[in-house]
Amino acid sequence: MAVHEPVAADAAAEIAAFTPPHPGSPLMPPWNKGELPLPPVFTWRKIAMFVGPGLVAGASAIGAGEWLNGPMVCARYGGALLWLATLSILAQIVYNLEVSRYTLYTGESIFTGKFRTLPGPLFWVAVYLVLDFGTIFPYLAASAGTPIACLYLGKMPDPVEHKSLLEYISFGVFLLAIVPLIFGGKVYNSIRVLMTFKIFAVLGFLAVLAFFYSKPATWAEIGSGFLKFGTVPVMKGEDANGNGVLDPGEDWDNDGRLDGVEQRIDKNKNGDPHEYGEFQDEDGDGRYDGYKVENIFVTLWEGKPLPHVDLSMIAILGAMAALAGNGGLTNTNVSGYTRDQGWGMGKHVGAIPSVIGGHSVKLSHVGMVFPVTPERRKRFAGWYRHVFRDQFFLFGIASFIGLAMPSMLSVQFLPRGTEVNPWLAAGMTADGVHNAIGPTMMKGVGWFMTLFCGFLVLALSTTTTADGYFRRWIDVLWTGLPALKSWKPHNVGKLYFGMLCCYCVSGLLILKFVPQGLIMPWATNIYNYALGFSCLHVFYVNSVLLPKELRPNWFIRAALIAAFVFFTTIAVITTMTLVRFGK
Repeated sequence: MAVHEPVAADAAAEIAAFTPPHPGSPLMPPWNKGELPLPPVFTWRKIAMFVGPGLVAGASAIGAGEWLNGPMVCARYGGALLWLATLSILAQIVYNLEVSRYTLYTGESIFTGKFRTLPGPLFWVAVYLVLDFGTIFPYLAASAGTPIACLYLGKMPDPVEHKSLLEYISFGVFLLAIVPLIFGGKVYNSIRVLMTFKIFAVLGFLAVLAFFYSKPATWAEIGSGFLKFGTVPVMKGEDANGNGVLDPGEDWDNDGRLDGVEQRIDKNKNGDPHEYGEFQDEDGDGRYDGYKVENIFVTLWEGKPLPHVDLSMIAILGAMAALAGNGGLTNTNVSGYTRDQGWGMGKHVGAIPSVIGGHSVKLSHVGMVFPVTPERRKRFAGWYRHVFRDQFFLFGIASFIGLAMPSMLSVQFLPRGTEVNPWLAAGMTADGVHNAIGPTMMKGVGWFMTLFCGFLVLALSTTTTADGYFRRWIDVLWTGLPALKSWKPHNVGKLYFGMLCCYCVSGLLILKFVPQGLIMPWATNIYNYALGFSCLHVFYVNSVLLPKELRPNWFIRAALIAAFVFFTTIAVITTMTLVRFGK
C-alpha cells in the first residue's frame, strides 16, 4: 500500500491545483472538479457487470419502427428496403458513443452540454422545443391499443366501427406506461428491469416463430435486405420483358398471375394515391398490384433511365429510418443512462430519482471534470472502449435483430403486396400467424403471444420515450435555471413528477383530438430532423467543449456529418411528400 501512496498523493495534488475550464456560454455554471475513476476490466466471467445503457437502449429500440413500420414496408415490398435501417442504426451507434464521450468527461447529459454552447441556453431552448415536439405525440400508445382490442374482441377491430374502443384503450395504455416512472429509487433502475424483461420475452418468442415457422428463403430475404443499398420502391408491372407471359422470376408477389399496375380510385378527390383499399382490383386478388423495387446502382450500371420512385411510400420509409434503433432525440437518453449507471465522471454526479422510493438518490446541479494527463487519457480510453462494447454488442445487435424478426414474420405470414392500415398494423401479423400455423395448441398461443408482444413492445417504448423526454429537459433546467439552484439535490424527483403530469395531460389531448393517421408520419418526420441536427450539434460540442486530447478523431467527426446529411435528407423528402399529399 505504501508504494502507491505517493502516486495517490500526487493525483490529489493535481486535482487540488486544477482549475476546471469554463468553455462555451458564460450563462451556464462552471464545472466542478474530481478524479476520473478506473474503468472496469472486461472478463467473460463477469460479463453481467458490463451490461448497462446498451441493454436499455437496445430494448427501447424494439419499438414502433421494428413492430410497425418495418413490417409494413416488408409486407408490401419484402426485405429489400431494410438497407435504410442499416444506415440509421450504424449512424446511431456512432451518435450514442459520442454523447457518452461527453458524459464520461463531465458526468453531465449531452443535452446539458448542448446548452453550454454559444449563443447560449435561451437560444437552444427555442430550437430544441421545436425539434423535440415529435416526442409528445403518443403514436406508440395509439398503436398499442390494437393488440388489446384484438384480445378483447377475439378478432381484428374495425377502424371505423371500433374507433371509440381503440381510443379509450390507447388512453389506458398511455397512462399505464407512465406508472413505472414513479417507482424504483433511480428511474433508470425501473427502466432497466422493464427493458430486460421486454428484450427476453419479445425476442424469445420471435425466435421460436423464426426458427420453427419461417422458411430459409425468408431468412435470406431479410438478411440480404439490410445490405441492398440503393434499392427504392417503384410502381411497375411484373412483365419485365413485355412478352405478355409470366416468365420465371416475374411473379414478384408469388400469386401465379402476371400482374400489371392497377388503377387507383381517387374516391375523395384529394390527389392522394395511397388511400387504403382504394384501387381497381382487376384480377380479384384483393391486393393492389404494382409494388416493386429497383436498385438505382444496378439501373445506372445497365445504362437505363433512373426508376420513378413510388412517392406514396416515402412517409413510411422515412418513419422506418427514423425509428430503426431509437431515433430522434431519444438517443440522447444514452448519455443520461451512462451517467445514471455511474460510468466515468457520472460516478460523482448522481442520478435522477423516482418520486416514490428515491429519497436517498441525488443529482448534482453541475458536472465534474478532471485534469488531462497521460494516465487519465488511458483511463478515459478504457471507459470509451467499455461504452463501445455496450453500444455495439447490445444496442447495435438488438436493433438489427429487433427489426429483422418482426419483419420476417410479415414476409412469412402476410401475402406480398399487403397494404397495412396504420390502425391495424400492430395486429395484422397476429392474424397471419394464426392462419399459417396448423390446428395445434400453438395456433392459439401464437396468435395470443404475437398480440401480447406487440403490446409489450409499444407500451414499454411509450415508457422509455416519456422518460427520455423528461430527463432531457430536467437535466438542462436543473443545471441552467437559476430558480432551481436553491433546490436540494434529492428534490429533482419533484421536478420530474411535475413534468410527468403535464406530459400526461398533453398526451391525452393529442390522442383524443389528433387523427391517428397524422400522429405517426409527422412525429417520426420531426424525429429525422431532430436526430440529423443533433448529430451536427454533438460534433460541435465534442470538438469545442472537450479538451483536445479527448476529442473525437476525424473518422468519427466525418461519420457524424454523414449522419446529419442522411437524416436531414430523408426528413426534407418526407416533408415535401406529406405536404404534397395533404397529410
